[in-house]
Amino acid sequence: MRRRISALTAAAALLCASSAMAFGDKPVKFIVPAPPGGTIDTFARILSDQLAQEIQQPVIVENRPGAGGSIAVKHMLAQPADGNTLLVTVTNILTEVPHVLKVGFDPLQDVKPVAQMARSVMLFIASPQFPAKDAREALAYVKANPGKISFASYSQGTASQYAGAILNKKAGLDMEHVAFPGSAPALAQVMGNQIPLMFDGSVTSKPLIAAGKVKLLAVAYKSRLPDYPDVPTMAELGYPEIDYSNWAGVFASAKTPPPLMEKVYAAMTKVNALPAVAKRYEGTGFERVEESRTRAQLEADLRAEFERNADVVTTFNIQLN
Repeated sequence: MRRRISALTAAAALLCASSAMAFGDKPVKFIVPAPPGGTIDTFARILSDQLAQEIQQPVIVENRPGAGGSIAVKHMLAQPADGNTLLVTVTNILTEVPHVLKVGFDPLQDVKPVAQMARSVMLFIASPQFPAKDAREALAYVKANPGKISFASYSQGTASQYAGAILNKKAGLDMEHVAFPGSAPALAQVMGNQIPLMFDGSVTSKPLIAAGKVKLLAVAYKSRLPDYPDVPTMAELGYPEIDYSNWAGVFASAKTPPPLMEKVYAAMTKVNALPAVAKRYEGTGFERVEESRTRAQLEADLRAEFERNADVVTTFNIQLN
């Protein structure tokens, strides 16, 4: 009887410790699968600043780029599942990359979505020196220069690659794909005209478009964007398959106890509703998600996105370079 009481006491102590660990007095870490300056990094730093003020604890952004995001995911999974080490990312590393890269984890079982915060869409951009003012002229130029034009992506196995591969097949092009470990290094090549074309997220492209450092050719989304009402979608140009957006949010190890996930969900939902966050989203290209979705709904969304991309990979025979 005494042993049973001791076991119950120990179990209760462990439960109390774990329940107090989601934030508590311990620094929070946001693991980001991209280098500083990219789309995900920008998003993570907005959230980290505001969460730190909210919980009065340090929130550290830790950049771990490479291998299509799997380095960051596996690092997060190797940490204690206490809610204090979280993955901050867009969904592509879970729903796109695993179809073409061996990531070393199950994206639908090992990682669970906790909170959806914002959304970004894909844009078709070109270097300032590229001799085309819009997408139609760009496609005509690529066709007239077979084997000479390449396009950059922010990682293999992402929509940034998928969109170019789909365009190659549907438009009868032969652009060469050049992958980079994140948006920032890829965009540097586009701005310098070393690689003339790219499909990039709106967050990182928007300030460069405004500054004239890259040219916007088309919107790779289902509808035109309010910021660019005169810029057509890829669907309007005859390529409806090139329709990409990702939602950005916070993810945790599936081993994290549900009560801790709920604590994180509540904190991040509160942060996302702050006027200061809305103000910082303005001008970044992120669209804040106004309606909160439950964790069960987010899991269903992830699965649907995963299955859609599996079909794209098969249909268009997308492979590693």
